Amino acid sequence: MSAPSCQPKSERAAAFAFTSTSSVASLPVTKECCDEMGVHSEISSFVLPLGATINMDGTAIYQCVAAIFLAKCVGIDLTLVQMITIVVTATLASIGTAGTSGAGMIMLAMVLDAVGIPTTYIGIIYGIDRLFDMGRTALNVVGDASCAVCVNTWEAQMDAAKAKAKKA
Repeated sequence: MSAPSCQPKSERAAAFAFTSTSSVASLPVTKECCDEMGVHSEISSFVLPLGATINMDGTAIYQCVAAIFLAKCVGIDLTLVQMITIVVTATLASIGTAGTSGAGMIMLAMVLDAVGIPTTYIGIIYGIDRLFDMGRTALNVVGDASCAVCVNTWEAQMDAAKAKAKKA
């Protein structure tokens, strides 16, 4: 039996993710929060680990913003094609990013390489990346939990529709 918490159900997972900067380390807390919100265990056991692996929305957004910021800092004017390349590369890189602390910075090097920005400029933002990593991870974990809640709702609606069709 767990101790009562003064935090709302979903905030515990976000707070743990924020401080640990690891969506994978946050999985047990996120699962517990989803269970408390009424998500079936089968759904949260599937959706949350999958989300911790491939749902890195915060990382994708950060990599796009960081790449454009670094380009502007060093005086590189990006073309529309380069900006689209950044978005596509950052999205694909975020899917492959490990759910551990600091992994997004390694993937940022790949995004910068894709558009010809020297990776040595990562040092400009490296010092504050830990703070950004905290926010990215919290965003990713909240997204994973939201997805689990949505899937649970859709499953309940499908079950209700099937039961209604059987009665008719």
